[in-house]
Amino acid sequence: MRGEWDIPTRVVFGAGRVGELPQLVAGWGKQALIVTDTGVLASGAVQPVLDALTGTDLDFRVFDGVEPNPGEANIREGVRRFREDCDFLIAVGGGSVIDAAKAIRLAASHQGPLADYDDLQGGTARIRAEMTRLVAIPTTAGTGSEVGRSAVVTIDGRKTVLFSPHLIPTIALCDPRLTVALPARMTAGTGADALTHNLEAYFAKGFNPVCDAIALEGLRKAARWLPVAVHDGLNLEARAEMMLAAMMGAVAFQKGLGATHSLAHPLSSVAGVHHGTANAIMLPHVLRYNRDTIALRADRAAEALGVPASTVPGETVERIAAALERLFESIGLPTRLHQVNVTSALIGPMTELAYQDGCHQCNPRPVTKEDLASLYQAAL
Repeated sequence: MRGEWDIPTRVVFGAGRVGELPQLVAGWGKQALIVTDTGVLASGAVQPVLDALTGTDLDFRVFDGVEPNPGEANIREGVRRFREDCDFLIAVGGGSVIDAAKAIRLAASHQGPLADYDDLQGGTARIRAEMTRLVAIPTTAGTGSEVGRSAVVTIDGRKTVLFSPHLIPTIALCDPRLTVALPARMTAGTGADALTHNLEAYFAKGFNPVCDAIALEGLRKAARWLPVAVHDGLNLEARAEMMLAAMMGAVAFQKGLGATHSLAHPLSSVAGVHHGTANAIMLPHVLRYNRDTIALRADRAAEALGVPASTVPGETVERIAAALERLFESIGLPTRLHQVNVTSALIGPMTELAYQDGCHQCNPRPVTKEDLASLYQAAL
């Protein structure tokens, strides 16, 4: 499984293709800043990148200080390191790492705090095209950030979306071999994120048949290959298919997401729950909440998931929700919030942040603060 295409990111896909990195960045400059985190570095996933660059004319420095939920100070430290005579960026890691690299390239070329570029505050219009080049090399199959135009950073305790076509990485270098070392639990969590992106994008309100078609195929891939990747991590076909599912989800959710993500973001920033795991817990509850507004579209999603549809209105949505709960449980993910140490005392502050989150604006059924609190309560 090997190929190249533009969506509009230039995607270079295939096992072993990380070895082509020096040729891909030829002419970009003399020194790269490799952005990663300590976990990815310790896993050995960065080593193929270092091996590809060693012995070439290209120098590199490693910034491994990206935090799980990167914030302003974290990004500014990356900018400081980049300005130590680096010419471009290489991000090696999961969604947090790639998002941090996007934010670093933004902050390195734009004035003011990152809050000035918050999409909810009209910040997208302030983001200009003049940025350093970025190669995104994913080591997980989850966010699809390597092909996305958004970066999520934590500002004042809130997951804040920076959104612009100018943030799209210059090249997405996708080598499924780099995901083989990912532990089963992390494979499950990131894979649940990819599945959620595809399903929420498909059901998001609005008209975008191109994104819908991509979402359905991404959903099909995730449902088929996620259990295989979790239980047989050395299966390169499963790793490649999940990497494709993650990319498809990131392309599809340009249409929008939904309440699941608005609920999941505070679970990460407030309660420290892994983002994909938070999505897996909340998704079935949001589907049931949306049941009447998505019933007419549910048959195609059910088909992609391998779930038999029902002739009873709304019953297909319930079947999808139940099937997802079984799927997530089968790959070792929690299905209730109390399993990840979330208590009712956190519902109030998380609800406030969830309501401020822009993702629910594309939810097919409008939500109030009370609705969001009830969904947290139902998931406890």
